[in-house]
Amino acid sequence: MIIAFTVAVVIMLLIDLKLVNQRTQIVSNKSASIWSLVWIAISMLFSVFIYFTTRDSFGIEKFAQFQSAYWIEKALSVDNLFVFILVLNFFNVPREYHHRVLFWGVLGALVMRALFIFSGVGIINLTYLPELNLFGAPVKINIVLTLFGTFLVFAGIKSWFIKEDGDNEKDFSKSPGAKIVYRFFRVSKEFDKDKFFTIENGVRMATPLLVVVAVIEFTDLLFAVDSIPAIFAIAPDDPFILYTSNIFAILGLRSLFFFLANFIHMFSRLKYGLAVILGFIGLKMVISPIYHISSTLSLSIVASLLIISVVASLLFPDSNQKKRIVK
Repeated sequence: MIIAFTVAVVIMLLIDLKLVNQRTQIVSNKSASIWSLVWIAISMLFSVFIYFTTRDSFGIEKFAQFQSAYWIEKALSVDNLFVFILVLNFFNVPREYHHRVLFWGVLGALVMRALFIFSGVGIINLTYLPELNLFGAPVKINIVLTLFGTFLVFAGIKSWFIKEDGDNEKDFSKSPGAKIVYRFFRVSKEFDKDKFFTIENGVRMATPLLVVVAVIEFTDLLFAVDSIPAIFAIAPDDPFILYTSNIFAILGLRSLFFFLANFIHMFSRLKYGLAVILGFIGLKMVISPIYHISSTLSLSIVASLLIISVVASLLFPDSNQKKRIVK
């Protein structure tokens, strides 16, 4: 089933690349909104498919696991997109080239998520401690899940108090991703349409667009450190649920980016919701050997926190956020 799903993902990517963006262009708000809704609708239909195909054995459990992992990844991806906007602004990338950068960023994210998820499940299965007896009940502690959970609790606390203008002052040209490109290639100072390489005075050089893609890929790698451990709390032994929910959450990011670029101020309080979600997921992982929080309850809590943070953003907007991020 994973192979069939991977083939379907490749087809959807080709459709997105060839049909939705046949040429270099600026994506309109209307187009971005429509395609964002299309990707979400496809994801929801897939969750219904999971429900009916697992109804006899797991029923609502697998459905809730997919939904929880999907919305956690989607919410964390929104936070990631804020940084993408900063990166594109920092390098002064023309808007008509944004979609090409994001396509390769999404493609890299798909590959990295697959490696992290399938290797992570294997490592988790190998790191269970011998069964213990705690207060008369058998307990199986997993070293990796416990470490992940502890990390997420501290990540949530850090996210709550982090200054929002910190990234805005960051010099992304000093990012490890940028340094790798500068180390192996001579880099032109000018863009050559949406090309990654160009010829100047008979010399083949990388364009700033390649540097931007490298920075985006490295940034996504850092964000995966938060998002991948978070979804392992949902279904640590089911790579299919983890992989499919992650991929569907990522597939719609390009369209969502163009929507957020103009309405970023509407999500100014989302970081607080994400901080609490990370803390909750981390706590769930730590206490899971002793007390199991069901997938349906987790989904309800995650959904409630996301809704509350979005509503709070609309009721108490941060007028300075748009000024800080969008030039």
